[in-house]
Amino acid sequence: MSRTQEAAVTSGAGSAARPDTTAGLRVAEAALRAPSIHNTQPWRWRASAARVDLYADRARQLAVADPDGRNLTISCGAALHQATVAARAHGWSAEITRLPDPGDPDLLATLHLRPGRQLYEAVQDLQALQERRTDRRRFTSWPVPPERLARLAASVGVDQVRVVPVTAAPDRVRVELLVSRATTLVKADRRLADEQRSWLDRSEVDGIPSDLLPGPGAQPPSRSSRFVEEPAEGDVRGAIETSDGLLMIATDTDDAEAWLRTGEALGQLWLHAMNDGLSVVPLSQVIEVDETRTALHHELLGGLLHPQLLVRIGWQEIARSPLPRTPRRPLADVLVAEAPGH
Repeated sequence: MSRTQEAAVTSGAGSAARPDTTAGLRVAEAALRAPSIHNTQPWRWRASAARVDLYADRARQLAVADPDGRNLTISCGAALHQATVAARAHGWSAEITRLPDPGDPDLLATLHLRPGRQLYEAVQDLQALQERRTDRRRFTSWPVPPERLARLAASVGVDQVRVVPVTAAPDRVRVELLVSRATTLVKADRRLADEQRSWLDRSEVDGIPSDLLPGPGAQPPSRSSRFVEEPAEGDVRGAIETSDGLLMIATDTDDAEAWLRTGEALGQLWLHAMNDGLSVVPLSQVIEVDETRTALHHELLGGLLHPQLLVRIGWQEIARSPLPRTPRRPLADVLVAEAPGH
């Protein structure tokens, strides 16, 4: 961006011309850095000048842990959010049509790009998302006040999605017990454990490098997760004394559109958390297990909302060096010239 353009954007006076022939490609490329379950990156894009289609890549679906495609679709929703932020950063508005073709369930969304205004805030948001990392190292002891969690929850503006802070002591203990229970069940299931391990150090373009996880001798994360040993029950009951914050992303319904909207909500939540200096670790395992998901639905949400994703919030040490970014597939690998299957 030139100094003249930057000045115009900073003042809010910048405007963008009609999207050109590379507009869709630039939006799709910016979305490559979106988070996804096990860094599977389960998306495909078809891009033109003023339209971008988002497809599910079923070849990257976790057949054992995610047979219905919930986590795949949530991951694609996060990519959809990042694509809309990218469009605004380039000065275009993006009109979203979710699940536009009932005959093609793999076509998750279409973005129609239109001329808009290029704002400095949108450029900053995209830069933040491009630097986003999932840092599973232990949070500091600084508490995340309930008021800040409530503000984060309120910052998410996705229809049919509600973000619920988990702050009451009994709820926190119960949720932590369910997270521990889900972790235990998954590790006892050889198929699930093998599938999870298959995405560690998978390749140079996908999967999770093991050197980004807390290693031997490192201070373990504050609470259990799929990548660390679960604590004893007595330790879990001390969860209310930790500084970690918990947010539950829940929806009115439990279908593909709800999952897609959950991913968009996660993208918004993550962006606002980063702007507040907070670190985010999604916890999907407690949703993947039928037993614990059902318990959350009835015990935490009163049977009124459907739990989709639990998110842990906390502070990383200021002096701690940032982790390297996880690998990504090149743009050429995720582009399709025509609708998949046609």
